[in-house]
Amino acid sequence: MESESESGATADTPPLETLSFHGDEEIIEVVELDPGPPDPDDLAQEMEDVDFEEEEEEDGNEEGWVLEPQEGVVGSMEGPDDSEVTFALHSASVFCVSLDPKTNTLAVTGGEDDKAFVWRLSDGELLFECAGHKDSVTCAAFSHDSTLVATGDMSGLLKVWQVDTKEEVWSFEAGDLEWMEWHSRAPVLLAGTADGNTWMWKVPNGDCKTFQGPNCPATCGRVLPDGKRAVVGYEDGTIRVWDLKQGNSIHVLKGTEGHQGPLTCVATNQDGSLILTGSVDCQAKLVSATTGKVVGVFRPEAVASQPNLGEGEESESNSVESLGFCSVMPLAAVGYLDGTLAIYDLSTQTLRHQCQHQSGIVQLLWEAGTAVVYTCSLDGIVRLWDARTGRLLTDYRGHTAEILDFALSKDASLVVTTSGDHKAKVFCVQRPDR
Repeated sequence: MESESESGATADTPPLETLSFHGDEEIIEVVELDPGPPDPDDLAQEMEDVDFEEEEEEDGNEEGWVLEPQEGVVGSMEGPDDSEVTFALHSASVFCVSLDPKTNTLAVTGGEDDKAFVWRLSDGELLFECAGHKDSVTCAAFSHDSTLVATGDMSGLLKVWQVDTKEEVWSFEAGDLEWMEWHSRAPVLLAGTADGNTWMWKVPNGDCKTFQGPNCPATCGRVLPDGKRAVVGYEDGTIRVWDLKQGNSIHVLKGTEGHQGPLTCVATNQDGSLILTGSVDCQAKLVSATTGKVVGVFRPEAVASQPNLGEGEESESNSVESLGFCSVMPLAAVGYLDGTLAIYDLSTQTLRHQCQHQSGIVQLLWEAGTAVVYTCSLDGIVRLWDARTGRLLTDYRGHTAEILDFALSKDASLVVTTSGDHKAKVFCVQRPDR
């Protein structure tokens, strides 16, 4: 979590009534895409006795907002606040948030107070605490079917809870935890640790496989959309694509093919054919998941135009913090610690737009079915950008410290943020093009 120690100045927040929503914005075309997920039965055979289930599309939360203050919930802060609900049970910085994928009505947050909570988005009501952690909870996520929630702390203690019964059903102590992710169609949990291992467990029976990387931390990872492979980035700049069934690495990129500094983030496009990796070396690399070859390298123009800046100085002054693919256009977004949001055209591998923030970008997310990208930054503001034009659509304010993580609901109606101000907030997104 490279950016957690950073702190940005909080911008002056305009009164809510002065916010404008650019009513003349062009309507963004929505293109129906069929990612064509593999058949769950085939995947189940290939992953031995793991049962895969296909997700069913469900409507988002239709409940009305309940704004009366609950226990641990602040209904309104002093000064302007664009949020609908504030969850305030954490007593220190809130590091991570995840929404339940089935209904998008529940959130899990974890923080520096060694606590994780599962709570309801509509009114901030606490459902249960994921108790028992002794170190900062840096990872928290729901399983693909929303029946389980996993929490992991920096010491490597992972716990899994049954959501309906609120009971702990599994735990494991790994090495110092770097990242954690659920498989997209099975009760399988993956995690990367500081000893270089990537772990994979079936939950709750605990069957385990390990994928041994170089003798350095496995700093980031992502399961590919086919469910059969995972891409993992390491502190030494190496990138590996693993076969989850066989346990062997299919592709290894190192040296000049890899990065010249620790990996910070990794993403895949919708069909899993392309992988995008980011590093403290200020580069984003586009990799073919089929061949394992680098097919593109992206750098921000501001850094590329400074020839007298050495590699070590580049690493200290800037780094790639987050990245992702647009689902409807051949575009990729890369967010940098210096506050630059770069939109790259994948077809021509050229910079399309460069959007500047007041302080470092922590994370970015693309809205499904549109060319709108969301960013959160160290200045405590969530911003929405039209990637086709590079224009700022709107922003949302309310935090009094840096935003450390955020999540977007499937229908893009809600943004949930966590912050160094010890709070999580729910913002209702209203866009003029909807």
